[in-house]
Amino acid sequence: MHKTAAWPLALVYAALVVYASLYPFEGWRDQGIPFWAFLTAPLPRYWTGFDVVSNLVGYGPLGFLLTLGALRSGRGRGAVMLATLGAGLLSLAMESLQTYLPARVPSTVDFALNLAGGWLGAVSALLLERMGALASWARVRERWFTPDARGAIVLLALWPPALLFPAAVPLGLGQVYERLEASLAQALVGTPFLDWLPVRQIELQPLGPLAEALCVAMGLLLPCLLGFSVIRHPMRRLGLLVFIGAAAVGVTVLSAALSYGPAHAWGWLNLPARTGLTVGLIVALLAVLVPRRACLALLLLMLAVQLSLLNRAPPDPYFALTLQVWEQGRFIRFHGLGQWLGWLWPYAVLAHALVWLSRRERENTIRS
Repeated sequence: MHKTAAWPLALVYAALVVYASLYPFEGWRDQGIPFWAFLTAPLPRYWTGFDVVSNLVGYGPLGFLLTLGALRSGRGRGAVMLATLGAGLLSLAMESLQTYLPARVPSTVDFALNLAGGWLGAVSALLLERMGALASWARVRERWFTPDARGAIVLLALWPPALLFPAAVPLGLGQVYERLEASLAQALVGTPFLDWLPVRQIELQPLGPLAEALCVAMGLLLPCLLGFSVIRHPMRRLGLLVFIGAAAVGVTVLSAALSYGPAHAWGWLNLPARTGLTVGLIVALLAVLVPRRACLALLLLMLAVQLSLLNRAPPDPYFALTLQVWEQGRFIRFHGLGQWLGWLWPYAVLAHALVWLSRRERENTIRS
């Protein structure tokens, strides 16, 4: 029986809930009231329909994923109750911690809505299981993916949301060096460790058209190779390639429309981007017949090259202004959560590939 992807997805979604509940993670202080005071406080006078819907819907996916994980792992007895309890405990912890954040207002209404949302999500998973929908997905997964595909499926599911964060180069996720360097220098101001930071002899240089096209091509190839590493059948690999190509263009258009306005939704599709997409599609077509292990080896090589190129180039000033607007936004930007996905997704893929290859090498050594 394959390992279900519901557990890691539930963990990722729980982290998202924590991020949304405690953002912006500043201003912590003891306000002189116990953390459980919100449980006995009067009901809030003012609340909106958006507050009700967001608190109710926000915990629904968590209850759904927890129940799904229990059902697919053969522990279905009491799954709804346990998933609802897990969602309720997380909500209780978040409301309690909000007591120490002056910008957040904990309340029993929020807690009750979160609990109800978790229960509705759990019941939805149970109903889908009894209707046979989850069994159908299990059969589809068994036909399409290898039994050890859990980590790759989670990373593939996170790739489109990661693309929503505007990138200096289309599909160029993981450009963190300059931001990390500036943040580290700011954190070390006033300490002797500031002198330990390396000093660059020359400033970061912008990418040329050829390097930009190469980064775009590799940005398209990375999720393709990741998917090919857990899909054996060539025709199904072609199906994944079509989906990834459509998602790459569609989500990048949406990101550009949100960042620069609908009139500039296609402004990113310049000559280097078109060239990179074309080259990426051609190489991905050739890679359809490449074995799984070779796909991961190519994935590691392209990750190293792309991250090296991207992190040796600075974003232009106009792009820096766009990031300021994006980071201050909400809803689809989700309090800057999108930028963390855009920054960390390639490094999570790198860790996944290294762990998979090392595990296979260890298994081969044991067999021999």
